[in-house]
Amino acid sequence: MESVNNKLFIFTLLISSFFIISNKYPLFHLVTSSSIIFVESKLHTSPLRSNTTIPRLAYLISGSVGDGERIKRTLKALYHPLNQYVLHLDLETSDEERNELVKFVKKEALFVNVKVIERSNLVTYRGPTMVSNTLHAAAILVKEGGEWDWFINLSASDYPLVTQDDLLHSLRNIPRYLNFIEHTSDLDWKEEYRAKPIIIDPGLYSLNKSNVFFVEPQRSVPTSFKLFTGSAWMMLSRPFVEYLLSGWDNLPRTLLMYYTNFLSSPEGYFQTVVCNVQEFINTTVNHDLHYIAWDNPPKQHPHYLTMDDYREMIDSNAPFARKFGKNELVLDKIDSELLGRKPDGFVPGSWFGDTNVTNITLLRPGSGAKRLTSLISDFLSDKDFDKKHCL
Repeated sequence: MESVNNKLFIFTLLISSFFIISNKYPLFHLVTSSSIIFVESKLHTSPLRSNTTIPRLAYLISGSVGDGERIKRTLKALYHPLNQYVLHLDLETSDEERNELVKFVKKEALFVNVKVIERSNLVTYRGPTMVSNTLHAAAILVKEGGEWDWFINLSASDYPLVTQDDLLHSLRNIPRYLNFIEHTSDLDWKEEYRAKPIIIDPGLYSLNKSNVFFVEPQRSVPTSFKLFTGSAWMMLSRPFVEYLLSGWDNLPRTLLMYYTNFLSSPEGYFQTVVCNVQEFINTTVNHDLHYIAWDNPPKQHPHYLTMDDYREMIDSNAPFARKFGKNELVLDKIDSELLGRKPDGFVPGSWFGDTNVTNITLLRPGSGAKRLTSLISDFLSDKDFDKKHCL
């Protein structure tokens, strides 16, 4: 009996204490059907910038051993003072090569909006460290502030097929919430060879670069979310990037943990996030903005592009192409015929003449803008465009 009375006393004390605290600190209140507040509803992404302004882009250009010179060339071909740039040479690269890239950026007075990641990440091919490296660069670009509308990830083996004036002009009048991300829920052979196997990426715990390896047993396909796959290259809206980084409903973190053991996770993580969140499902454009010549079948490895691919690159209307070898001759042809770029120079446009900066608030689009505008218009004007999101 005494035990029962003690329990009743403690229970009464707890209830009394709760009401005292509730009255003193309004945050602690009884939840009723009319006062439910979900923390997710209180968090918002940055507002979209007006379409009356010139769009701004945030680039990640990444590479590995021996890619320093290629990154320099790609940066100059992509440079525009309205944009933001983050460069990354992975941990396998020597300090000398990384320091040379840092000196290159510091020496060029125009590069006030270019940053090099000096504390490099170890990046494993087909491993989740590629995803974490992309998110790291995106976090830097958000933290550093500045206005930008889309985030684009490129490698040192990518190269533009249009000028930045062409690209910014073509993007100016489209909704800035759109995410250009190739995606499909039809996993086909990838379900058996990527979704079910479990891999370990040594880059998560080792300073020495090595290939991913498989462990047993395999796992079943998820039931709490739907898997999507596609290209590792994309152009993501700022609201979606901020959602990936903050993940206020926890899905981005949950999926990041799941894809830690997923083979070729860069080709699935971003697609699966965007297509499992109601706010972003209808923002997708199913294209990675790249021209890529794949092996066929099974379309796993892109061919190195040469002069033989030049005409098809142009006809694709894509703003970027990959994969190029070092000092490939077709790059010189792209420079001279598509970009108007002189050897080791910048791409001329409204912002830059032959020798000096002119006007960064105007655009001077050329033939590349016509090609790219045609590509984007084909997607957005499709009568079934709204029915093709995340299929």
